[in-house]
Amino acid sequence: MEFPEEIKRIRQKCFFTQHDFAKEIQVAFSTVNRWEGGKAKPNLTAMKNIKEFCLRNDIEYASVEEAWLEFEVKGTYGGGKK
Repeated sequence: MEFPEEIKRIRQKCFFTQHDFAKEIQVAFSTVNRWEGGKAKPNLTAMKNIKEFCLRNDIEYASVEEAWLEFEVKGTYGGGKK
């Protein structure tokens, strides 16, 4: 499973909206939305918070971490030179 699906899986397992999950792991709603859309990847601080969330909610974390390590953000921003 790719990282966006893993994030959505752990969020839905606790019946959280993206907004509620974002509050729980101390990021903006738009950040969770971008993760689930494959447009961004969490930094180390966010991953630490996700790990703590998983531990508190008895959710297996190893597959989330593995997916995060393998995930590459699709597309680039800025578009390069014109």
